[in-house]
Amino acid sequence: MSAPTATPAALSQARTRASESAPREYLNLIGGKWVPSRSGKSFENRNPARTSDLIGTFPDSGPEDVDSAVQAASRAFTSWRLLPAPRRGELIFRVAEILRERKEELARLMTREMGKVLAETRGDVQEAIDMAYYIAAEGRRLAGVTVPSELPNKFAMSVRQPLGVCSLITPWNFPMAIPSWKIFPALVCGNTVVIKPASDTPGSAHHLVEALVEAGVPDGVVNIVHGGGSTVGIPLVTHPDVKMISFTGSSDVGKTIAERSAKTLKRVSLELGGKNAQIVMEDADLDLAVEGALWGAFGTTGQRCTATSRLIVMKEIHDEVLRRLRERASKLRLGDGLEPGSEVGPLINRAQRDRVHSYVEIGKAEGATLVLGGAPADQGALGEGAFYPPTIFDGVKPTMRIAQEEIFGPVLSVITVSSLEEAIQVLNGTPFGLSSSIYTRDVNRAMRAVRDIEAGITYVNGPTIGAEVQLPFGGVKETGNGHREGGPTVIDAFTEWKSVYIDYSGRLQKAQIDR
Repeated sequence: MSAPTATPAALSQARTRASESAPREYLNLIGGKWVPSRSGKSFENRNPARTSDLIGTFPDSGPEDVDSAVQAASRAFTSWRLLPAPRRGELIFRVAEILRERKEELARLMTREMGKVLAETRGDVQEAIDMAYYIAAEGRRLAGVTVPSELPNKFAMSVRQPLGVCSLITPWNFPMAIPSWKIFPALVCGNTVVIKPASDTPGSAHHLVEALVEAGVPDGVVNIVHGGGSTVGIPLVTHPDVKMISFTGSSDVGKTIAERSAKTLKRVSLELGGKNAQIVMEDADLDLAVEGALWGAFGTTGQRCTATSRLIVMKEIHDEVLRRLRERASKLRLGDGLEPGSEVGPLINRAQRDRVHSYVEIGKAEGATLVLGGAPADQGALGEGAFYPPTIFDGVKPTMRIAQEEIFGPVLSVITVSSLEEAIQVLNGTPFGLSSSIYTRDVNRAMRAVRDIEAGITYVNGPTIGAEVQLPFGGVKETGNGHREGGPTVIDAFTEWKSVYIDYSGRLQKAQIDR
């Protein structure tokens, strides 16, 4: 009698147990082969909740590894661009099925390397699944525009064409979702890619690439090169054979990438920082508004570009909102994201914890009132990790640094205003414009806010976090350079337009001159 076949769920559980028991040696993927860095150097990836937990080692790559990967992608582009787009979409659909089968395994691995609680890493993987399903369908909808010609017996249309090799540079806070926002549309559009994931969270993007290989993506179409920003990121940005750069990260780094790319006029898509605010009007459902502020400010330990960093409250309800907010936030449980009951995980590393604390000290020096938190949590079981508790400032002035600069941690600034007009003015009064929110029962106020807020995303009666893949994602001002990820607009970032005129009149027609 043959042995029973293990179910996919059982295999996934077995892989999870194995991956959590011993460190793994990861490699670069270049031209379909898993290879170490040319230098032989490597770096460690450790759990930010327990730094004694070594997840694995990754190649510490350099410019020569980047060049090999770009050359492999260039060679693969010749045939990949000719594969019909519906076929390319079918491959991405297979990736969605693989990720869906391994969701729990991948989520647990992500919590180990990034820190956020398991419920959130499940959501991170789910977002990659959602994007795969959505973009796979775009393989049958890479529509151009057909229009009537102004001349007789002439046909006018436009089509989309791929760009070539795209370099994708991704951050650590959504280590699978954000790579999926870039890799999947780039491939469906007919491009080939080289991805450099953040060195703080290289494993999740690596597992995503493994799923692409398993789905049958041809050699060289997807390449991954691990390493630092100066040794891998900059060579990817400046490589002459890279046609497009998609970067998510800080505004300062984004500006540097834009400057370096300007010399070769590469296509550049930038998704950068935010200083997002939630407005609470006096007619709002306060329970709902407080829950939204808690989730927006302290979900992912505040490490989202869309995190609620400012809470703009009408003076009539300020005291009650602050009371409820402090009471609820004080009960949030810090802990290892894999432990049941943990609600707030660690920051990504000790350096980020120190940066967050430096902003808390700045807030106190500026005269804001510390209401809750304000010091690293390093006692007992939390001492080994990079934990920082939910922190709330009151009496914050709109011009204070803690109300202007992106902190990227669990720090919420409460600002009091007297009218909707003042609230919108305060909300708009930063260099950024990514996400925004208003809580009100008045549809007229809601619609004025939607019209007047300077942001790429506005929620009504919802927190500043929670974007869905079928709508454009991105912002204005120093939050980006006009491109959008997600939704149908992401196709514009990864394709070039070509206009086509077919004249079947049998004679020379001179367009506007003939009129």
